[in-house]
Amino acid sequence: MTDTIEFARQHGYVETITGRRRYLRDIRSANASVRGAAERNAINTPIQGTAADMIKLAMVHIHRQLAARKLKTKMILQVHDELVFDLYRAEQEEVMALVEDKMKTAIQLDVPIVVEIGVGKNWLEAH
Repeated sequence: MTDTIEFARQHGYVETITGRRRYLRDIRSANASVRGAAERNAINTPIQGTAADMIKLAMVHIHRQLAARKLKTKMILQVHDELVFDLYRAEQEEVMALVEDKMKTAIQLDVPIVVEIGVGKNWLEAH
């Protein structure tokens, strides 16, 4: 965390694993409260920003595969770190395997990515 804050002070930004930058104009502020908020953003952005990048990349790959395979299932919603699909039941096994693979491989990391999949008539039931 200290290294990340120091990097932000020196460069004025932090990056996600994919290289997306968040500029932190207040990282050198004389006001401790304002500077503290920027420091918290400096620490949070590489983690939360990378998670956001990861799900967006997965969404692109999943959408392309659904179209390429001419599947009837539709990706309809993102809720934080979850994706919601209108699943055509005959495609359930294929879609579940596709989604799991694309979410696990959206960004190559040294740690395993765990993907949980639920199925139900609605979002609540799928949990």
